[in-house]
Amino acid sequence: MTSSHPGHPRAVVWGTYDLGKPRTRILIRGLREAGVPLTECHAEIWAGVEDKASLKSASQILRRLAKMLVAYPWLIWRYLRLPRHDVVIVGYMGHLDVLLLWPWARLRGIPVIWDAFLSLYETVVEDRAMLSPRHPLARLLWFWDWLACRAADRVLLDTAAHARWFESCFGLRSGRTASVFVGVEPEAFPPLALPSPKRPETPRRILFYGQFIALHGIDSIIDAAARSDPREFAWTLIGTGQEAARIRARLAARPIPHLEWIEWVPYGELRERIAQADICLGIFGQSGKAARVIPNKAFQIVAAGRPLVSRDSPAMREWIGKGQAGIRLVASGDPEALLAGIRDLVASGETALDPSAFQRLRTPIAPAAIGSRLLALMQGLTDAASRGAGMEISRS
Repeated sequence: MTSSHPGHPRAVVWGTYDLGKPRTRILIRGLREAGVPLTECHAEIWAGVEDKASLKSASQILRRLAKMLVAYPWLIWRYLRLPRHDVVIVGYMGHLDVLLLWPWARLRGIPVIWDAFLSLYETVVEDRAMLSPRHPLARLLWFWDWLACRAADRVLLDTAAHARWFESCFGLRSGRTASVFVGVEPEAFPPLALPSPKRPETPRRILFYGQFIALHGIDSIIDAAARSDPREFAWTLIGTGQEAARIRARLAARPIPHLEWIEWVPYGELRERIAQADICLGIFGQSGKAARVIPNKAFQIVAAGRPLVSRDSPAMREWIGKGQAGIRLVASGDPEALLAGIRDLVASGETALDPSAFQRLRTPIAPAAIGSRLLALMQGLTDAASRGAGMEISRS
């Protein structure tokens, strides 16, 4: 671990941030690798909850609320006792955290960076269609997002496309948002060895893993599998989620013999599953959000060095650029385009790339690069705060 740099801003990471998600772990690790003097002020309330939308029973919700009632007074008390620092960062999922921290950070004169990562309104109303846009709770969620954005000096998103959407949707001035890729934990997904040569008659193994939500476009994957020849491809789906019951009913009505569904695999075993695959899949949803984000799996698959097929989008182009051997970006919601992308990879021979082929794409998603980008954002905030303080002194 890199030691702290005496010239870097001192940062506090504050709140109930979810350490079960790679996003927050990578941000914290990246800051440390960049040499940022870092203090964590954290209360764990999300342990064991993979999908927040899965909290539906009264007992589950009450348990989380009880944890929050205990956690927040302790977090605020501890924050007020922390030594002087230059920036406070609120990690994901911090929509409530940033509102509760706001008056205390202002009291201490500390700028706040909030890693919003997602919009509650968009996730619940537009992406997962759990509420109508006209429902009073939907309007409350939009106002919650709007207010949380104004409690932070900078709102952090995962891509520039997502940041621009936040600015447009919640009326934020240009420059109030910033973007940092989610990235990857390199020791969890190191480059794999070249796959063994395949006989022409051997079906290629196609892998998808992730939550079963609209963003992922599971139906496009199933449609593509149904239209493919069992002698050509063998498909594996790993995951569960909001759409699992519907997908289960669909497959029960029309089974696909060459498609296997595994509901859960531990995080530590994903690399092994990727290693067994010839081609891995990203997302194919048609929503606006699907165009603005890059899924964790895309970073993990590329870090491991396996070929990837995913939907084309402004977000993916931020990272992939105009093109990359071993990757095909295809039209969203189009099973024929998905199949064509897979077949093109097979025909091109790019299913057996040297592990170094993706090095250009690994560099900007390593924790060190993530940390350096966030450090630059912090320095910009602290410099602006210093200039503001200097102007106040000159006026007095």
